[in-house]
Amino acid sequence: MARLVFLLLLVLSFSAGAVVIRDDVDDLKYRVLDSELPALADMPIEGHGLLIDPQWVLTAAHAVTWQSGGVNEVTINHVSRHVERLVLYPGYQKLPQALVDEALKTGDATPVVAFLSSSNDIALLKLSEPITDVAPVAIYKGNDESGKIVKIAGKGATGTGLHGQDENGAHRTVLRRAFNKITNARDQWLCYVFDKPPSALPLEGISGDGDSGGPALIQVMGQWRVAGLASWKYMKDKPGLLLHPGFYGQTSYNVRLSHYVNWIESVILADKAHNDVSATDAKN
Repeated sequence: MARLVFLLLLVLSFSAGAVVIRDDVDDLKYRVLDSELPALADMPIEGHGLLIDPQWVLTAAHAVTWQSGGVNEVTINHVSRHVERLVLYPGYQKLPQALVDEALKTGDATPVVAFLSSSNDIALLKLSEPITDVAPVAIYKGNDESGKIVKIAGKGATGTGLHGQDENGAHRTVLRRAFNKITNARDQWLCYVFDKPPSALPLEGISGDGDSGGPALIQVMGQWRVAGLASWKYMKDKPGLLLHPGFYGQTSYNVRLSHYVNWIESVILADKAHNDVSATDAKN
């Protein structure tokens, strides 16, 4: 039964995915004002994105594709912003229900994990109007992320590493931020592990359900740049103990933006070129 519950919650975590914190540190030390990250975008129900251009929000694809009716608006800096269109990474596919059903039937999580590992969980949202009251966050383009400290932020579910995420807690709470160290940066994923004290960082944490699409930020010359987006979590060695997300030892998989930066820039540049041509044609 524990294995089946684990599989269900792994899938639910991916379908949704504030910050789960150390059990020996006061929660107030993790809480911050929204002004800490004004470029953070709140999806309509749960999930996040980040403003990377005056008219573009970057997010995890699954954070928007699961929401019924699509995402027609996002909230940035407490203001609702209309979404003009969604651009998914070419070939992106949602986790098939048949794959989930088979995993639950057999008790084998391997196919589900293999699907998630090979996915390209990234999307762009174009806003109807450019934002002038919030500064976009630049993308970290280096491929040297391994070993660097990242700041994660989100308003999703919370809890502690000792007891895991609060099973009955809301998936939208208040903004929290935490820190972790990148342990692996390869292909499309940045990974970090939720370490247990005393090995943990002073404000160590991991993303919770409802944080999907939220940023992992690397500091460069005093400025925070977005290097990853919260996507999915997994505890490989002890799946039977993982009755819900957020325990110490869990690995967080984040979309690695340096892997996708050419695609991101090409989408934005192509759109701007199209608009320039349309404006010229309109004048003529």
